[in-house]
Amino acid sequence: MHYYTVMATLPFKDTAFIDREELARRWALAAEPCPDDARGPRWQLLLREFLWPLEPVRRVLGKPLEIAQAARPKTVMLLPGFGAHPIRMRWMARKLEKAGHVTKKWGLGYNLGATEARFRQVEERLVDLYRRTGEPIHLVGWSLGGVMARELAKKHADKVAKVITMGSPFSYSPRANNGWRAYQAIAGHRVDEPEIDTVLHEKPPVETVAFWSPRDGVVHPRAACGRPDERDRAVPLRCSHMGFVLTNEAVAAVLSELDR
Repeated sequence: MHYYTVMATLPFKDTAFIDREELARRWALAAEPCPDDARGPRWQLLLREFLWPLEPVRRVLGKPLEIAQAARPKTVMLLPGFGAHPIRMRWMARKLEKAGHVTKKWGLGYNLGATEARFRQVEERLVDLYRRTGEPIHLVGWSLGGVMARELAKKHADKVAKVITMGSPFSYSPRANNGWRAYQAIAGHRVDEPEIDTVLHEKPPVETVAFWSPRDGVVHPRAACGRPDERDRAVPLRCSHMGFVLTNEAVAAVLSELDR
């Protein structure tokens, strides 16, 4: 799972660039106690997330995904979750392209946190895509990628046609998930103290749809579903957190939203 893969590998790469005092500060951020009113999904669901390599097998054994041609193909930018590389969303991208849509990567490689610098870079990417296509872009964001997609839509409503979030923790408590400690250690700031000026739960001024799942082992369903005034619609799925980008169910849901 991407949160813990990053925790296991990134520090060894970055220790040459982060001094001892900074490493101690980040360790302290990761060791902070969790508020009593903020809990992630239960540990049984978290353990099931590690079975994600079996998803391709389940797709082969399950009902085939039927993909119809889109009546009006869209340009779609895919934003990966925290600790994930765009390649994690490549299977989904191929299915969207099969329907006739044009998919674009977010252009930043691994998503290592919503820092101010990284957000400015993805802003530039959105503006560039809008200029080149001449039409508003559809944003599909997985986990933290969805949170960032919502923020892009708030700042550039004229350049975003629609936002689809998948298991994204934009509501409730930012610590109502099983990845906030890894986030604080790697991004270097608290999840409830973002580097950009924003109110995370505030709905963007464009159509915003939230995918959530009661089987999500990383983000609490309440945080990913949101309240009625925080999104336009909420769509329940039955996949794991990793399954948002690996299952036929999730891809079918995204295709359906793009055709609405």
